[in-house]
Amino acid sequence: MAEFFTEIPEPIRYAGPDSDDPLTFRWYDADRVVGERTMAEHLRIAVCYWHSFNWPGNDVFGDGGFDRPWLDPVLDPMDAAHTKMAAAFEFFEKLGVPFFCFHDHDIAPEGSSFAEESANLGAMVDEAAAHMERTGVRLLWGTARLFWHPRYMAGAATNPDPEVFARAAAQVRNCLEATHRLGGANYVLWGGREGYDTLLNTEVGRELDQLGRFLNLVVEHKHAIGFDGTILIEPKPQEPVKHQYDHDSQTVHAFLQRHGLADEVKVNIEVNHATLSGHDFAHEVAVAAAAGIFGSVDANRGDDRLGWDTDQFPNSVDQMALGVYEILRAGGFTTGGFNFDTKLRRQSIDRTDLFHGHIGGIDTLARSLLVADAMLSDSALEDLRSSRYGGWDTELGQAIMSGQRSLADLHGLVAGGEIDPAPRSGRQEALENLVNRYIERVR
Repeated sequence: MAEFFTEIPEPIRYAGPDSDDPLTFRWYDADRVVGERTMAEHLRIAVCYWHSFNWPGNDVFGDGGFDRPWLDPVLDPMDAAHTKMAAAFEFFEKLGVPFFCFHDHDIAPEGSSFAEESANLGAMVDEAAAHMERTGVRLLWGTARLFWHPRYMAGAATNPDPEVFARAAAQVRNCLEATHRLGGANYVLWGGREGYDTLLNTEVGRELDQLGRFLNLVVEHKHAIGFDGTILIEPKPQEPVKHQYDHDSQTVHAFLQRHGLADEVKVNIEVNHATLSGHDFAHEVAVAAAAGIFGSVDANRGDDRLGWDTDQFPNSVDQMALGVYEILRAGGFTTGGFNFDTKLRRQSIDRTDLFHGHIGGIDTLARSLLVADAMLSDSALEDLRSSRYGGWDTELGQAIMSGQRSLADLHGLVAGGEIDPAPRSGRQEALENLVNRYIERVR
């Protein structure tokens, strides 16, 4: 079998924080026990197929310059798919990650008809199964690409044409069953075009009802085929459409409640999407966890000065540690993990750059995990947080929350002079300094 990453003859190894070798892990030691799990078990790292192996490096202003022989346009589409899959699994093995993720059309060409599309996907799923058996690499999640073809320009589930809805449903059935066949831990629905650009031609209420019906169909089929993975929605506020219906975790939770799906569907939170929605990554995790819908994470970063999805590799322990901390507070991942939905910068044209990007991102997550575990284990931060809400554990607080006090009761306590609260410091600066100390001390 031909090798595509010949400059990386051996799997990337852990060499410790003092290593100067850029092709080693400085912080990610897969077997290191952190709390009650190994790093690998905590992080459940996945590589995405689309940015890493499908993107030629182009943008709206110019062609791509990446060195990707499997994207050569002279290749037969299925030959290209076989070559690409061989390259992908070579990369997964050499990077040493346990999972990958894909869209259906990442691994198999669309073809000229639905029958050909289905046959192509079936053939490539068989090949993926063989690679997975050989390498031990598993599928974190699969998803259908319901935003690329012109038929989906006005959405898939939310399209004004029910025939487009039906075509999307058929495609999702194929991809959900492919994910099930490969033992996927989750199935993701990203509604990139489930929204609108102008209200002048849009019935918002109708489209939301269509989206709810579509999601119920997916959940029904999940149970029909015995898929025991988690169905995930990936929130994003905009791009490519101006207004996307799954804006953020809280919006998704309200939508799931309305359609009776709050116990069936969780969220796949992308860090860059949180940025676009005006939230911190940690906020999105905390809100999802509080609602019981936290599922998985697309690990990347955006640029605060740009208004689009840049999908850069995470490189800030300061920012990621707070998000990982919220994940640990919620009990950690169950079926989810950290998928690197990341792409190289356009000038990073060498195949080896894929390793540099992922190594740096994985090390950032590993060190963030160590910081988050230290924050949680030491309990100083949790103790300060608990003391701030201590009043709610008193007789008054418990009576309010259990429904034993009415508005009139509380008015009477205040009017009678029994309650006259004074402000208390939130101690934000002290807490920020405490977090910095954890970051400084981690080894």
